[in-house]
Amino acid sequence: MPKSFVVKVVFCFCSISFATGTAAPYSLQQKSGDLRLEPYSLVTGRGQKTDAELGWLTVPENRNNASSRLIEIAFVRFKSTAQNPGPPTIYLAGGPGGSGIDTAKGPALPLLMALREIGDVILLDQRGTGISKPNLVCSKAWDFPLDQPGAPKAMLRLSQIRMSECVHQLKSRGIDLNGYNTNESADDVEALSKAIGAAKVNLWGISYGTHLALTIIRRHEGIVNRAILNGIEGPDEAMLKLPSTIQKQLMKLDNLGHSDAKLNTLRLDLLRLTKNLLNQLAKKPVTSEAVDPQTSQKIKVTVGKWDIQFFTAGPITQTWGLKGLPSFYYALSKGDFTPLAQAALSFRRGQIGSMMPWMTICASGASEERYRRIKREAKQSLLGDAINFPFPQICSFLGKPNLGREFRAPVLSAVPVLFISGTLDGRTPVEQAQEVQRGFPHGEHLVVEGASHGFDLFYFFPKQKEIMLDFLKGNSISTTRISILPFQFNPVNP
Repeated sequence: MPKSFVVKVVFCFCSISFATGTAAPYSLQQKSGDLRLEPYSLVTGRGQKTDAELGWLTVPENRNNASSRLIEIAFVRFKSTAQNPGPPTIYLAGGPGGSGIDTAKGPALPLLMALREIGDVILLDQRGTGISKPNLVCSKAWDFPLDQPGAPKAMLRLSQIRMSECVHQLKSRGIDLNGYNTNESADDVEALSKAIGAAKVNLWGISYGTHLALTIIRRHEGIVNRAILNGIEGPDEAMLKLPSTIQKQLMKLDNLGHSDAKLNTLRLDLLRLTKNLLNQLAKKPVTSEAVDPQTSQKIKVTVGKWDIQFFTAGPITQTWGLKGLPSFYYALSKGDFTPLAQAALSFRRGQIGSMMPWMTICASGASEERYRRIKREAKQSLLGDAINFPFPQICSFLGKPNLGREFRAPVLSAVPVLFISGTLDGRTPVEQAQEVQRGFPHGEHLVVEGASHGFDLFYFFPKQKEIMLDFLKGNSISTTRISILPFQFNPVNP
């Protein structure tokens, strides 16, 4: 089984940043809106260096509190290569919790560099993420029991203790957790545009970054020139995913499996295997060994039906999980539950990490209508409601932050937006983009056949650079459908 299938299955809704440090010691002269700039050399994971500018913007931590302290939002700016630059493009990372700056240190750099043809490119570390100050990292680990199969109710009881400890830890550092939500981040972008003297900006958001971009458009439509959104999370879609979407994703995988000659040779029927494994572990949980990555010692871990649901529902929404599922299931089908035990160990002993994603997702919340729909659909889905654990229940341990019904209402705007969706995206399916697009009379929708919730949708589909540049120049897109099929699973080694 690919190692990536194990190590990435820790609350799959977010990409958590583990930057360290504390709030900056602000001088009495600092005020909201102040901007500091300094030369910066961005170094990629391969050692490539790119000259840029590092900026720090001072903003209130909680704009609803008149006596709020100030915090600093970090960003990196690449200067435009154009002779007469247009509006800068601000990149909004996903997660929530992802670092915009770190994005440029990976394979997205060439695409980001290409966008300089339009104007400056700004990589934003949203409040509470990356090198923005303060960071919201909690030092606690979940420490769920290993000698029992996964059980949401028991885990939620322990989660209450851990979350209470994290809240106390951060409050003792003077952090106002109520300041970490999508509205505040949207206002940060508006403040940044003022600070750099940009009357208009372009937005490029992926995953949660699309949720933030839509909020920016709702609150500060006047500053947005154009927006490109990959993997769309609407105003009512950030916290809870639909079990029906996960069920459809499982069916798509099953169909792909039937068309794969190698899987057919192994008689690897994914849908039948899912049902059989769920029934098997519902009757009798299994104890298997896994290797503790910290000590390299073998540890016994007990897994059950819910573990199969959880470690299937999350991964199959994203590229790496889709490709790795057959080899993961093949081992289980042969009685080797080590891969499932390893995933459970990684999850149960995992670090809580940054509190920014928890506060942000709970504040975005979900409508009562959506929550009722999810409870209905969970009864008809093989994987139940596992995709959403531990939401929404975890929010009650955080003081129930909630931006309210108005925040979750559809966004209506004349801003030109390019919506980009993938047909194998189980987190932000094509239907979500279609629903959001109804509020944008100047919106266009590009569907990438075979793309899931990953790099193939965000940075790497054919003609992406040309399409994005053309759209930001004010033109309509030349095509509404691109294919990266055929889809290929990772090899299964019997």
